[in-house]
Amino acid sequence: MWPFTSLRQTGTETVHSPRQGGSADEQRSLANPEDWLLELFGAVPVASGVSVNPRSALSVPAVRAAVELIAGTASTLPVKVFRHAPNGGKEVAANHSAYSLAHDTANPWTSAGALRAQITMDALLTGGGFAYANRASDGRVVELIRLPANSVSVETDTLTGEPRYRLNESAGQRFFTFRDIIHVAPLASLDGVNGEAPIRTAREAIGLCITLEAHAARLFANQGRPSGFLKFARALAPDAMAKMRASWQAMTRSGGTAILDADADYRQLTLASTDAQFAEMRAFQIVEIARAFNVPPTFLADFSRATWSNLTEANRQLVTFSLMPWFRSWEAAYRRVLLSDEDRQSGITVEFVVDGLLQGNASERAEAVAKFRAAGVMTSNEARRLENLPAMDGGDKLENPYTTTGGTNE
Repeated sequence: MWPFTSLRQTGTETVHSPRQGGSADEQRSLANPEDWLLELFGAVPVASGVSVNPRSALSVPAVRAAVELIAGTASTLPVKVFRHAPNGGKEVAANHSAYSLAHDTANPWTSAGALRAQITMDALLTGGGFAYANRASDGRVVELIRLPANSVSVETDTLTGEPRYRLNESAGQRFFTFRDIIHVAPLASLDGVNGEAPIRTAREAIGLCITLEAHAARLFANQGRPSGFLKFARALAPDAMAKMRASWQAMTRSGGTAILDADADYRQLTLASTDAQFAEMRAFQIVEIARAFNVPPTFLADFSRATWSNLTEANRQLVTFSLMPWFRSWEAAYRRVLLSDEDRQSGITVEFVVDGLLQGNASERAEAVAKFRAAGVMTSNEARRLENLPAMDGGDKLENPYTTTGGTNE
């Protein structure tokens, strides 16, 4: 087995590719890191005056919720290897070498789900997530190892469009082909290879959210907005004013009863329209961040427009429009790296199992199962597996349980 540590033992610029030995005129373009690295690490402030980088962006609760929603779902859903069944359809290929890497364990210290979560987070925060495919001597991938996103650059062959990956380390640089690197990126891209991180394209909205949060914190920390004021019928001497101020603050801070003298009158300050606009602006930033990450606002705990009737539809929209592009990106990366040409030609594939996300409530599931059973589409044991129930004897027949003739559809 080729140990991963070999990447750190050499500084040669060898391309591990079946297409080695190209012509000397072959040109490859490298995205200039100087432009985006400054923004990525927060060296360039946005218009609001703050620096937006992965760490500061995660300090915004809405950003953290969106990142954990997408990465967490990619982590918790099962991923399986399937092959075409002889009688049509597909069946699980649990004995394939890629099954364990995609479903169980990516490497001895990282589960498959944990690797997907971290690489998806890298893609959301930096524009790309990467993992190295460590192969045995026979070419099989035996483990997937995450690479720091800021150490990998993607280059593109200007003639063929084929990407290659430059790993920058203290020992030097190494190049790898697209067959050796799991690469997951956001759908938005300017060159078709490097993804545009949501926190980069929406950095102004995130920066404004950070500014509003900091302003509110300073305002309340410094008691910048008084709850009211004292009005006196006559002018007070400086020492009397100081005494009254100290007495008033001591009583109100301790929660005691305030006693007014010297013809004092307390006037409470009401909420101004600017305060309401400030609150509305902070709420609107949640919606803007939801747009940037392409998730429904209700999944960022904004229930201002949520009803019981549209929450179910929001779940479907989340899976179909928000999560499915990430699932498809992962499936393509798995197939590209973990499967051989023979596997792909024979119909072996890697897919997310999203049935659990698309299931309705108990009554909706029961109605769907009843229709499938009556139509002869589903057996009793197949229906029981959907509810995590054990199989029963005689449950593999395509019988219609709603007829009394005893006939079957076998």
